[in-house]
Amino acid sequence: MTLNADLHCHSTVSDGMLAPADVAALASRGKVDLWSLTDHDELDGQAAARDAAAALGMRYVAGVEISVTWAARTVHIVGLRIDPAHPTLVGGLERTRSGRLARARLIGERLAEVGVPGAFEGAMRYVSNPDMVSRTHFARFLVESGAARSTGDVFTRYLAEGRPGFVPHRWATLGDAMDWIHAAGGTAIVAHPGRYGFTPTEFGALFDEFKERGGTAIEVVTGSHTPDQYTQYAHVAQRYGFRASRGSDFHGLGEGRHAPGTLPPLPAGLVPVWQDW
Repeated sequence: MTLNADLHCHSTVSDGMLAPADVAALASRGKVDLWSLTDHDELDGQAAARDAAAALGMRYVAGVEISVTWAARTVHIVGLRIDPAHPTLVGGLERTRSGRLARARLIGERLAEVGVPGAFEGAMRYVSNPDMVSRTHFARFLVESGAARSTGDVFTRYLAEGRPGFVPHRWATLGDAMDWIHAAGGTAIVAHPGRYGFTPTEFGALFDEFKERGGTAIEVVTGSHTPDQYTQYAHVAQRYGFRASRGSDFHGLGEGRHAPGTLPPLPAGLVPVWQDW
């Protein structure tokens, strides 16, 4: 039987719309066998997620999604089977979270300059943890206020690089993120590689460095990939000898293509990241 693994989900601890226990309940309804909560740069939801998964009979692995600046672009590295109390990981994430609030104020100011007033205050209404305010919270406000049709439309028009509300932030380095994950006993995974828009040369450099630093897996089937990208990144995994991960990247009902547990299986011929767990 194929294991129904969902190893990439978010809660209100970062930029999701549901509490950790509610995401667990949704995953259970989706018949997920192996689940992980991977909030952005934050570990505070891990105990609640683990306890809820246990109560629902799901296997759970602790996780996190770390924001990385690589080649002046933002890349996300998921860490799975981590020790969420490890001081190296905890301290590193505390440092990389710093500056989010100041960045959010600048985003609000830039949006006001192009005719979207009150965006900072509006975004903060969606935030449970002020240290984790993100562009996603702004996107929800802009949709609510009628400034855009969807969260994807918000990024295209306002928040993506080169758009009027974009404010860069210096995250962790790739080396830092992988060192923190490995120190905490975890496995490092390149999240949703199809989202980054790198050239083939840039992707080659990213995957080469990732592998040199001990990276062993990439997400192949994920909520932001198209079916064609499942095949594309299956080939990448085979070429580099990476294991393959699978996760919905769930943030909230009505956002994204997939709820937990609803993704198709990994393509044939790949070694799942959970093979030896």
